[in-house]
Amino acid sequence: MKEVSIIGVDLAKNVFQLHGAAADGSVLFRKKLTRLQFERFMAAQPACTVAMEACAGAHHWARTLTGMGHAPLLIAPRYVKPFVKRHKNDSADAEAIVEAALRPTMRFVEPKTADQQARAVLFRTRTQFIESRTVAVNALRAHLYEFGHIAPIGVHQIKGLAGIVEAEDSGLPEAVRLCCREILAQIAQIGEQMAVRLQILGRDAGEIFAQHLRALHVAVDLIDQMRQRGFHQTLVFAQSGQDCGVNLLN
Repeated sequence: MKEVSIIGVDLAKNVFQLHGAAADGSVLFRKKLTRLQFERFMAAQPACTVAMEACAGAHHWARTLTGMGHAPLLIAPRYVKPFVKRHKNDSADAEAIVEAALRPTMRFVEPKTADQQARAVLFRTRTQFIESRTVAVNALRAHLYEFGHIAPIGVHQIKGLAGIVEAEDSGLPEAVRLCCREILAQIAQIGEQMAVRLQILGRDAGEIFAQHLRALHVAVDLIDQMRQRGFHQTLVFAQSGQDCGVNLLN
């Protein structure tokens, strides 16, 4: 019996579709498993290549499967679509993932670490906060415009808007003042949340820069050691020989 060389997995929230194939691409099995069944099945499966689309949850499963001894491959969905042979369904998608993964020129997505995904979540959360703050500022400007107060566009105009809300001669009814104060409090809270995320991002950026700097120092030390041991002359000689060969060919 042929051994399973590659398994294509069509990921989902609850039910996963699996397509097992041998090294020559022949079909060995097709399975539909729940999340718990999938994890148990892959834990008992001999080490093999596991191909998945690089969608939500794929990086988590890539790390999990790596811990089980498998070799995960993530493929961008747009590269899988041309290999779907029939009407789109889970089984056809899993088979198409295997077909795409077996292509010798296929480009794969590098699985992300948990820290890399955490930084991405921070960026997306900060973007969401910015959008929420923009909505709140625009709502505040619209409320004040209803009572004849025109304010320029921009978050930096918040102080001016707050001054209009608290001014006794602004002509705003008390109910409107109350609503505007709640919006101002919401904007201030969003600003505090953004500051916390920005601080975390800055700390992570500093750690990444320090890692790159340490790697650069290691590379420089390695080059110095090579020069001290005479590798520099060897490299020069090799370069001279290569140049000589190029001249002879020309």
